[in-house]
Amino acid sequence: MPTFEQVRAAHRPSDALLLDRHGEPIGARRVDATVRRLAWVSLEEVSPALPEALLWAEDQRFWQHGGVDWAAAAAALWQRAGGGAARGASTISMQVAAMLDPALARGGAPRDLSRKWSQAEAAWALERAWSKPQILEAYLNGLGFRGELQGLRAASQGLFGKAPDGLDKQDSALLAALVRAPGAPATTVARRACQILAHTRPGEPCDAPALASLLNAAQPPQPAEPLAPHAARRLLADGQTRRSSLDAALQRTARQVLAAQVAQLAPRGVEDAAAVLLDRRSGEVLAYVGSSGGFSRAAQVDAADAPRQAGSTLKPFFYALALERGLLTPATLLDDSPLALAGEAGVYAPRNYDGRYQGPVSVRRALASSLNVPAVRTVGLVGVPAAHALLRALALPLLPEPAHYGDSLALGSADVTLLSLTNAYRALANGGVWSPVRWSADDPMAPGRRVLGAPAAWLVGHMLSDNAARETTFGFDSVLATPVWSAAKTGTSKDMRDNWCIGFTEHYVLGVWVGNASGAPMRDVSGVSGAAPAWAELVRTLHRDLASRPPPPPPGLRAQAVRYEPPVEPPRDEWFLAGSVPAGTVVVTLQDSAGRPRILAPQAGALLAWDPDIPPGRQALVARHSDPQRALQWQLDGRDAGQGATLTVPLVPGPHRLTLLDAAGSVLDERLFEVRGGPGTPRASR
Repeated sequence: MPTFEQVRAAHRPSDALLLDRHGEPIGARRVDATVRRLAWVSLEEVSPALPEALLWAEDQRFWQHGGVDWAAAAAALWQRAGGGAARGASTISMQVAAMLDPALARGGAPRDLSRKWSQAEAAWALERAWSKPQILEAYLNGLGFRGELQGLRAASQGLFGKAPDGLDKQDSALLAALVRAPGAPATTVARRACQILAHTRPGEPCDAPALASLLNAAQPPQPAEPLAPHAARRLLADGQTRRSSLDAALQRTARQVLAAQVAQLAPRGVEDAAAVLLDRRSGEVLAYVGSSGGFSRAAQVDAADAPRQAGSTLKPFFYALALERGLLTPATLLDDSPLALAGEAGVYAPRNYDGRYQGPVSVRRALASSLNVPAVRTVGLVGVPAAHALLRALALPLLPEPAHYGDSLALGSADVTLLSLTNAYRALANGGVWSPVRWSADDPMAPGRRVLGAPAAWLVGHMLSDNAARETTFGFDSVLATPVWSAAKTGTSKDMRDNWCIGFTEHYVLGVWVGNASGAPMRDVSGVSGAAPAWAELVRTLHRDLASRPPPPPPGLRAQAVRYEPPVEPPRDEWFLAGSVPAGTVVVTLQDSAGRPRILAPQAGALLAWDPDIPPGRQALVARHSDPQRALQWQLDGRDAGQGATLTVPLVPGPHRLTLLDAAGSVLDERLFEVRGGPGTPRASR
C-alpha cells in the first residue's frame, strides 16, 4: 500500500501550469483530457461546512470506526434481507482503498461478500498506515463530481467559482449530494442536498427548486486567455507545472503594445507581430509573445520561433567581423554606388531601400543608415564563408553551406528566428560573448562563448546608437531616437513579408517582428514603420523609472579626430582599434577616383532576354550614367553611339561592350552585357 505522502506526490493536475517568475499563472497545457483535475487541496484549505456535509452523507461514524462501520453494514444487510432498496455501507476508508486499488472499485467486479471482504481488509490496512485526516484529505482529492470534474478544488471552482475555503453550507450540501450520483438530474441532487441541510442547518427551510436551478446554472468557467500560450507550449511539453523566468507584467505590456501596433497597421495588410525580451546579463527570457492575436488568422503559430528572412538585421555582424580583422574602421569610406555581382544564378544587383545612392560614405553612416551596397561590399571584404561561420557561431539557424546564400547573405537572405536573432544581438551587447537564453532563474548559467572581440562589438553598438549617423535614411527625428541610451537595427525582407527591429539598452535586449504568419506581403510597411514603433514604445515603458547608460569603451580602443578630404562628411571624433591609425588627426581621402562618372545601367554582366511577342522596334534598354551635366561619349562594341545622359540601346542578340568616355577620349567606365534570343537590329540611338 502506498504511503499518504506518495499518493499526494503522485497527484497530477490535468493541466500543467506555466508560472511567471513570481508564481502567477500565465499559461497552461492540458495533459489529461479525461478529467479536469486541479492542484491538491489540504484539509486546512477546506471550509468546515464541506466535511460536515460529506461525513453526514457518506460516513457518519468516520471518526469512530476502524475502517468498517459494522452498524451500517448490518443495517444494509437487514434492509436487503427484508427486500428493501440496497443501502450502501462502504466507508470513506473503503472508498479510498478502492481508489488506490481499482480492482476493488465499484463496478469492477460483482458486488458479492468476497469483494466486500477484500475492501474491508484494505480499509483496515489503510487505517493502520494512515491517519484519519490523511484518509479524508485523499478522499476529497480523488472524488469524481459532475462531468469531468475530479477532486474538491476542481468541483468548487468549476461549479461555484469558489476556492474550497469559500464554500458555504448550501454549496457543501450540493457537493456532498453529488458524490453518490454525480450524473443524477439536478432535481434529484437538490432533494438529497435538502436532506443533508436538514442536519447541517436544522430548522431552516430548504428550497429544492432553487438548489436545482443553482446546479443547472453552474458552468465550468471558461479559462481566461493565457498570457503566454506559446511559451507554455514550449516549456510544458513534459506535462509538469513549471516556474519560468517570464514576468507577467512585462508579458502583458508587450502583448498590449503589439496589439495596438497591429491594429494601426491592419489596413496595410498586417495581421501578426511577435516580441522577445531578454535580460542582457543573465539571458533570462522576460517576455515571449509568439502572436499578437486579435487580427491574426494564425494565432497558434509561434512567430517568435518561426524561421523568417532576416533582412538587414544581419549587417551589424558583418561590420563587426571586418572591424575586428582590421579591414575597416568606423571612419573608412565605402562606395555606395550601383553594384552588380556575377554568380551561378545570374547577376546579383543590390539596391538601397530608397533607391538612392550616397557615393562615398563612412562605415559608421553606412551601418547606422542601413545602406545595402556598402554592406555587400563589406561581406565581399570578409568573405561569405567567414560571414556565414560567424552567424552559425551565434547559433542562428543557417543552412550549413555558405554557397547556399552567396553575396545575398549581406542583405539577410538567410532565415532566422526572432528568439535566436535577439539572443545574437545580446552577444553584441555583452562584448562579443554569446550564451544561451535561460527560461528559468533556476537554470544554471551556461558558460559564455566568445564569438567577437569586445572592441569590435562595442564599436558596432556605438554606431547603432548614433542618431546623427542614421539621419541619412531615418532622419533626425527617427522613432529609434529613444529617451534613454539604446542601440537598434531595423530590417525588412523581400517583398515586405517581414520587418524587424532588434536592439538593446543597458539592461535589456529586445526584438520585435511584424508581418503575416501566412507569409503574405504587407503594403508599404518597413522595419522603421512596422516593428520599430512597437520596439521604441516598449523601450520607453521598460525605462520609465530606470536609467540606461552607454557602456564604457573596453580596453583596446582610442578616440581620435577625423576629417575628410574632400569633406564628404563633417569632421568628428571617431573610435579606432589601438594601433590601427597613427596618432593625431586622421585624414580620410577618396580613393579610386570615387567622384568619377560611372555607368549606372546596365549592370555589369547583365543578361537580357529578347521577347518574340514584343515588336522588335520596342525592345531596348536605356543606358545612363551618373553625371548628366557633362557631355560624355558613349561607345557600343567599339563604335561611337552618341552623347548624352542616356542612351537607348536596341536589343541585339549576343555579347556587347558599352563604354563611357570623357571629352579627351579617356575611358571612364564600361559594362559587359549579353542579349539572348531574337533577330539582329541596328545601331543604338540617343
